[in-house]
Amino acid sequence: MARPLVLVGAGEFARIAHEYFTHDAGRDVVAFAVERAWRDEEAIEGTPVVAYEDIEALYPPGAVDVFVAIPASGLNRLRTRFYRDLKGRGYGFASYISSRAFVWRNATVGENSFIFENNVIQPFASIGNNCVLWSGNHIGHRTVVRDNVFMASHAVVSGYCEIGESSFIGVNATFNDKVRVAADNVIGSGALVVRDTEPGLVYVGSPAKALPGKRAWDVPL
Repeated sequence: MARPLVLVGAGEFARIAHEYFTHDAGRDVVAFAVERAWRDEEAIEGTPVVAYEDIEALYPPGAVDVFVAIPASGLNRLRTRFYRDLKGRGYGFASYISSRAFVWRNATVGENSFIFENNVIQPFASIGNNCVLWSGNHIGHRTVVRDNVFMASHAVVSGYCEIGESSFIGVNATFNDKVRVAADNVIGSGALVVRDTEPGLVYVGSPAKALPGKRAWDVPL
């Protein structure tokens, strides 16, 4: 039997995660957890909202699994901060793979990752820890998605690609075969990436080019 599940976060993604974990994955979500300063409601649809600072006292490691249900805020740094903190405390993490996603038998998905419906993850592909793939993406064979990545909907990542750690991929972005996206990139909606990128930059257009004078951290996500 799977352990009860605590969702970290209480925003829209956390509420969506509650729906999917409960009604598709059959998990028992027992609480949402948010930092005390941001806790402004007692419960969400009957599920209690507790202070993150109290999580170990209320739901100790070994008694529950956790999932950090925070989107791409701060170039994925907010989600990553909670993920690393909970990992250091010894918690186990749930991942969600939609029953309506196609994940080939030898593709791998790391912990604290969320794969929405209609994603296609082809043979030998690898999705890291703490990643979010919103609906309808294509991840080609032998592609590696590094840790802490957020990918919006309907991106097409061809074979043998690499998506760098903590990057954000916008809707309808396309990546040619063997492209290596560096860490901390923001790839704009509809971008066509035909060559390797450099760390910390924002790429837009077709073919995609770095925006002059703009860093990835300048983009509100």
